[in-house]
Amino acid sequence: MTSTGDTTGTSSPGPSPDDDRSPTAGPADDTGGSSIVFDRHLVLEQLGGWRGMVDATVPTIAFIVANGIGGLRTGIWTALGAALLIFGLRLARRQSVQQAVSGLFAVGVAVAIAAATGQARDFYVPGILRNAALTLVLLGSVALRRPLVGVVAEFLAPSHLGAMAAPGSAFPGMRGRVDSARATLHAERDAVPRRAGPDPEPERPWREDPRLLRAYGWLTVMWAAVFLLRAGVQGFLYLRSEGTDATDLGIVSLLLGVPVTAVEVVVTLWVVSRLHRHRCPPGTTTEDRPPA
Repeated sequence: MTSTGDTTGTSSPGPSPDDDRSPTAGPADDTGGSSIVFDRHLVLEQLGGWRGMVDATVPTIAFIVANGIGGLRTGIWTALGAALLIFGLRLARRQSVQQAVSGLFAVGVAVAIAAATGQARDFYVPGILRNAALTLVLLGSVALRRPLVGVVAEFLAPSHLGAMAAPGSAFPGMRGRVDSARATLHAERDAVPRRAGPDPEPERPWREDPRLLRAYGWLTVMWAAVFLLRAGVQGFLYLRSEGTDATDLGIVSLLLGVPVTAVEVVVTLWVVSRLHRHRCPPGTTTEDRPPA
């Protein structure tokens, strides 16, 4: 669920090394404190953002095209080559390689299965199983009253801080926010050393707010429904594609991938931004908190 964060150009103070109240605390800097905002942006950067989502589809596109033109063996080597190329480009540009490594591993597993069975359709088996597993995990989190979308959203941008309460703050410009947070962090390191305080505790946990719990629950169900749709449609096409090049399965997998995920992300960010305005009264966002 790829992209929420704190407001731009600000750096909220992080917990001191002696304070264990904040689960999001990151590595301490040389001033003895740490920056929670920077840590959240770092998590988003490591996930790869929109660029990471697009990169993840390149090996699949390469496999579909090459498999259709030159057969299974050509498709396998082309998919591996595309994954290695993406990994190499990220290394050369000194960008995050976490998602590239994950993508390389996933492609390796997929092509290994396809090579072992000699069936092009088996390239898509890991994706089908992943979608089914995520469906169960998401629905299970709702049943346990810990909707996974809420857990992730409250880690990246706690609603009681109003990080996305300003209109439009939940939308594009994530790369700029990461760079701004990093620049602010470096500026603080060069300033007079001081010990930063932790984020203020919420008046009540988000799971005790019926409105938040209900909204996060429905958002989690929405994500689960999409994963279930993918698993169902791909599974149906998988059963019908024995002995074929499985091109239809590959195309449907792409169509149900990034485009649908983009719509989900936009809907999720819009709902979460409204929840922040409900949760955090005007004038109490992270920008308005005095420094420690």
